[in-house]
Amino acid sequence: MLDPELLERITARRAELDELEEQLAKQLAEVRAERGELAVAEKVLERMSEQLAEERAAATPAPGQVGGRAVMLIPHREPGVEDTVLPPDYQRILAAVRQAAGPVMARQVGEMLGVDISAKSKLEPLRGKLLRLTDRGWLRKQPDGRFTTRL
Repeated sequence: MLDPELLERITARRAELDELEEQLAKQLAEVRAERGELAVAEKVLERMSEQLAEERAAATPAPGQVGGRAVMLIPHREPGVEDTVLPPDYQRILAAVRQAAGPVMARQVGEMLGVDISAKSKLEPLRGKLLRLTDRGWLRKQPDGRFTTRL
């Protein structure tokens, strides 16, 4: 004959294990659901990253060809377009003009950027870049030849 106390302990333990199995099954279902959500989120993030990369590539000016040499095209200033689309040297020029207390001559911009302003051959390319930024709407040239930022 079976010991009633032992049989009761086995039944109690079986009930504990059944309850634990139910809890673990519920947790497993929750884990699987969350993994599914993470997989979806990961796919959405990948798609968004690809889309942003495509948009950035479209916004970045493409180098053109002049005389067989690659040159960076300077985009026209438009609402919502940041100066980060400009090549780094043009960004520095724009920043120097912005930092000035008022309108500046090309020579003053050269001084701020550390260009050897005593040599005309060093100053003229800078003046050309200032004029290019003016032509594209990033800067404004005053009648006296000084440059200032656009409002």
